[in-house]
Amino acid sequence: MSIINKLRSMFSGSADKTHEDKPETSQVSMRPLMDEVVAVEEPPASSNSEEKPFKEPEPIKRTVIQPPIIVSKESAETVQTDEVLIKAEPTLEGDQCKFMVNRDLIEGNSWYFENFESAEGSSLAESLFSVDGVESMLIQESTLTVTRVNKGPGDWLPMAKEIGAAIREKLEAKESLISKTILDSIPSEEEVRSKIQEVIDKEVNPGVAGHGGNVQLTNIKGNTVTILMGGGCQGCSAADMTLKMGIHGAFRKALPTVGAILDETDHKAGLNPFYS
Repeated sequence: MSIINKLRSMFSGSADKTHEDKPETSQVSMRPLMDEVVAVEEPPASSNSEEKPFKEPEPIKRTVIQPPIIVSKESAETVQTDEVLIKAEPTLEGDQCKFMVNRDLIEGNSWYFENFESAEGSSLAESLFSVDGVESMLIQESTLTVTRVNKGPGDWLPMAKEIGAAIREKLEAKESLISKTILDSIPSEEEVRSKIQEVIDKEVNPGVAGHGGNVQLTNIKGNTVTILMGGGCQGCSAADMTLKMGIHGAFRKALPTVGAILDETDHKAGLNPFYS
């Protein structure tokens, strides 16, 4: 054999031997590391030896299931009428506490009970006046506001529990809460509007005009009145006293059957420190 043939045979044999004896441990030892880092499923092996570019796996699509609405806003009261729910909320001043119930106490109207005598024939008011410390109360549709004898800050919890229990007892007994005499005496909206506007024009506004103030009648619902205080009355530190002592008194004197008197004025926006 020539030297060239011997060299060819030698190199050929070395190549084949190297290929056959090449250890596979490098591939096996790298596999777990690759799986841990890449963390994607390896595509099935292909017979094509040509390397393909790496392709990002498609993101997993998540299906969001929207549950059906079981109770709508409109039907919530109907569904919950079997249970009497009451929420108590004392005022910042501490002299009053508002009780919000999940059903009407007086439908579409309101009524102010100034003392025990005014509650005659109204089972709910009579029951609440028997709670020690109750001075007066205002019932407006599903809300009841109680004023206590002891003014100023203090713990409402003991009294609120008694009042809440009395409200629940009357509602669960399905008694008539307001006397028929009171319900029959509630005036029409037209009568309330006419009488209250007359009082505002002739008594209230001439009285507050000296302080640069004015009062507007903005809404009537049943026998419930809503007013807006403007000018010097907005933000005035004496506005609350004017409202409770002056305006309320004038309205109730002219129309004793008026119910709630609401003030929708944003007093925090006012800058008039009269009497401060």
